[in-house]
Parts: sequence; structure tokens; C-alpha cells
Amino acid sequence: MNISQEKIDNLNAILKINLNPEDYQPRVEKAIKEQAKKAKIAGFRPGMVPPSHIKRMYGKSILVDEINTLLSDSLNKYIEEEKLEVLGQPLPKVENSKEYNWDYADNFEFNYEVGLAPEFNIDFTSKDKLTQYVIKVDEETLASRIKNIRRSYGKMTNPDVSADDDVLYSDLVQLSPDGSVFEDGISNTTSVRLDQVQNEEIKKSLIGLKKDDVVTLDIQKAYNNDATRIAAILKVDEDVAGDLKSNFQLTVKNINRLAEGDLNQEFFDKLFGEGTVTNEAEFRAKITEELESMMQQDAERQLQDEIYHYSLNKVDFNLPDEFLKRWLKATNEKLSEEELQGGYADFAKNLKWTLIENKIMKENNVEIKYDEVFALAKQRLAQQFQMYSPQPIAEEQLAQYTVQYLQTKENANKIFEELKALKTFDYIKSVVTLEKKDIAITDFNKLVAEHKH
Repeated sequence: MNISQEKIDNLNAILKINLNPEDYQPRVEKAIKEQAKKAKIAGFRPGMVPPSHIKRMYGKSILVDEINTLLSDSLNKYIEEEKLEVLGQPLPKVENSKEYNWDYADNFEFNYEVGLAPEFNIDFTSKDKLTQYVIKVDEETLASRIKNIRRSYGKMTNPDVSADDDVLYSDLVQLSPDGSVFEDGISNTTSVRLDQVQNEEIKKSLIGLKKDDVVTLDIQKAYNNDATRIAAILKVDEDVAGDLKSNFQLTVKNINRLAEGDLNQEFFDKLFGEGTVTNEAEFRAKITEELESMMQQDAERQLQDEIYHYSLNKVDFNLPDEFLKRWLKATNEKLSEEELQGGYADFAKNLKWTLIENKIMKENNVEIKYDEVFALAKQRLAQQFQMYSPQPIAEEQLAQYTVQYLQTKENANKIFEELKALKTFDYIKSVVTLEKKDIAITDFNKLVAEHKH
């Protein structure tokens, strides 16, 4: 057997594999004998089928299977020994001119296209400057957070007339263009929270209502065409909600109002545990601390996003794009040409980032240990449990859940990749200059929204 490499350019190459009968015949004969021992064929006792009979019946398919296995093993071994950094997997090159007899005596030649990883340098220094935002809690944000917490522990009342921030328990029925009820249209009984209505004019029209009052609601205008929220209110698919043009008839069935909980010791103890907070000043300080902690996580995510895009722009290299597109099509048969062209830019970005990660990890001897993977998985699970219950889960039980979670290969890979990204971010942060900048939360949220678009 002979394997050679023909380099087309720095990013593309052809691997040629020449197989002679002596390379594959022993494997084929062995496979035929093993098949003869296992075969159950009428007229022969189990284990006594002659290999010649198996060869005559199944020889060609066995030959094809063994050559495919030999090719795969040989390619992987060659790539490893030659230390080739390939992207994707080798693609067999179709040769129209070559035909084989498949009679156990052919000399085969197979050609494979490979995409090669580009060579590039990582040269981050202190001259590279990035902004690290420090989000400040303003009085409006603090007041809103305190109000929501107090209401979540407050008592429900049912006033006669609706006011700002009330919840209207209502029947919603789809209307025809002429204003009449649309027969067999969308209808649902749901809670309409006035604090979520984004159009001020419509919100005012829902204030001052009484039980059994009927009003017409422009639902798209009310929620600023937010298909996700409209779908949840009407209990329809987001696609349906996004395409809706109809108004709705809203009939008030009940008015619910959450009174804010009193700032007393019982309230403080429910929130933070007995005796942790004893007065309003300590309560405000504690909520401020929690908000700042949450905001710090948001600021860190924003910094990571900045690092990601800055790195992609700074570390400039090309990919074997045409090969990668062919590989994506070959490995995803249902992928349309439109989907391929539309999604390739994001695929290329993520691949570039992965190559940058790998180079930083290798050049700086950054290792990922199992206990680090376990700790991160445990942290992520704890955060998930916290979303459903304010009470922290027992440490021993959380550790058991983490072990079970990591036994699934997909979960383990997900945490490993996240940890690799975090270590890459940490390295870049340790090398570049981070310029701290105070920012109000409202300005920060605008900044994040702009970056998303």
C-alpha cells in the first residue's frame, strides 16, 4: 500500500491511496472464513459452510466492505502520523475514468480531498484594548425590583375597577374585519397583565374597566408585534401569532391586584433567612448587591462577546471554504443549497473561533481537568434548579445529579466546550488591556440590543 499527498494550495490537498491485492486479500479471506463460521444456510450444518460458497455468494460485498474499512483505517493512521490538521473529514473524489473488476486481483487507486487548517499566529498584547463595563444600579431599577419582590409576596385582591399594573382575567375572541366575532376563530381565556402592555394608549384603555366590560384590543399594537408573547397569550404557534392581523374582543371576567408585601421582619426572613436582614436599609443594600451580581454576569457575557468578535477580526486567516461547503453537503443530505449559503458564514465564524481556542490552549499549555468539568456542570445544574425553586438543593444530591448528567456524552461535550471557551476568554483577558467604564443599566441594555442587531 502507498499513500501520498498532493498539495493543491495551503488549504487544500489530495490524498492518494494505492492498494495492491496483497494489501487487502488477507483481510478479505479472513472475513470470508469468519462469515462461514457464523452463516446459517439451508443444506449446511451450522459452522460447516465452505468458505468457497460464502465467497461465491457474498464475496464482492465482503471485498467492498473490507476495502472501505482498510481505506478508513489507513487514512486516519496517515493523518495522525503526518500530523495533518484537517478540517471536516476526507471526501472521496469521484473518478469517472477508472473501472475495476472487483475480482480480488485489482490494483486500486483512491483519491480523497482534504481541507487543511490554516497557519496563523496569536499575538494578543497589552496594546489590544477592550472595554469592560461596570453596570451601576440606578434608583429606578432598584425601585422596580423591590416592587416586584414585594408583589410576589403580597396578597391578591379583586378590586371593582382596574388600575395600572392590575391583571385582567379575560376572554379573548378573534374579530372579523367588520368587527363581528369571527366564527371558528382564535379564542382563549387568559390573564392580561397591564404592566406588560407596551402601547401606552392601549394600556390607558384597559384602565378603569369593570367586570363584564367589553373592549376591542389591537393585540399586535398592544405588544409591539412581539410574536412570542402574543403566542403565549392566545395559546397559538409563534408563526400564527406573527401573521395575525385581526383585532380581538376582550371581556373582563375578573380583576386581580397584587398588593405589595409589608417591609417587616417576617417578610425579610422569608426572603433571606431568619435574622439576615433586620431593616429597610439592609433590605435595599441586599437587593442592590443581588442586582449588581446579576449585572456583573451580564457585563461578563458582553465582554466575552466583545472578545469573540475582536479575536475574529484581529486573527485573520482563510478557510478552505469550497471544500467545507462540499463536506457539509455530503454529511447533511437534507441541507438545501439555500440553507448552506445562508448558514455558512456563521459556521465559518464558529470554526475560526474553535481554531483560535485550540491554538491558545496548545501554545499556553492550558489543560482542562475532570474536576473543572464537574464543577462547571454542577454550577449550571444548580442555576437550573434555582429557576424552579428558591431553596438551594442539598450538596450531596446536586453532586449525584451532576454525575448522572455527565454520563451522557452530549452533556459532557457541551460542558467541556463551554469550559474551553471560558479558559480562552480568561487567557485573552490576562494579556490585553481592559479599560473599565461605568455605565447605567438602561444604557447597557441599549448597547446589548444594538450589538444583537
